[in-house]
Amino acid sequence: MEELKSAMDEHFDQMADLVQKFSSELRAGLRPAYDNFLGFFHAIDWKEPWLMGLIAFHVVLLLVAIVSRKNTNFQMFLFLLTLSGVYLAERLNSFLGKNWKSFSGQNYFDPQGLFLSVLWSGPLLVIAMIILQINTLLSLCYLIVKWKRAELRHRARQARSKQD
Repeated sequence: MEELKSAMDEHFDQMADLVQKFSSELRAGLRPAYDNFLGFFHAIDWKEPWLMGLIAFHVVLLLVAIVSRKNTNFQMFLFLLTLSGVYLAERLNSFLGKNWKSFSGQNYFDPQGLFLSVLWSGPLLVIAMIILQINTLLSLCYLIVKWKRAELRHRARQARSKQD
């Protein structure tokens, strides 16, 4: 029994060392990405009116998606609208890159479209996923319950007609 206990302790020590090495390598590998992420958000002047408007737009769109969750047709329209916004992001990035001096203090619109992907397409994709997964799932659950109730009513009517 003592041999088993020592073997188990040795195994746990090896596993703890492996987990510690893995986590330190993972942290070391993710550190540059984390620093770039922080640098990206510190480089943005969040007090620019158009950025505040963009954030307000996304918040309002999210609230509309949540409030209109029972209107399936409007939800599908909103879903297609958000996906078309993502689809047009490349054209929007090139247009805004050419005209940034008229509304912004600095040029955020690089040719790769990173800024617009993060602050335009990212929130739109999150809203689209909310519409697709959460709201549609809730609608489907409601329809299943409605269908099951109708089935139970139908069976009850059939049972009553057989008794008569």
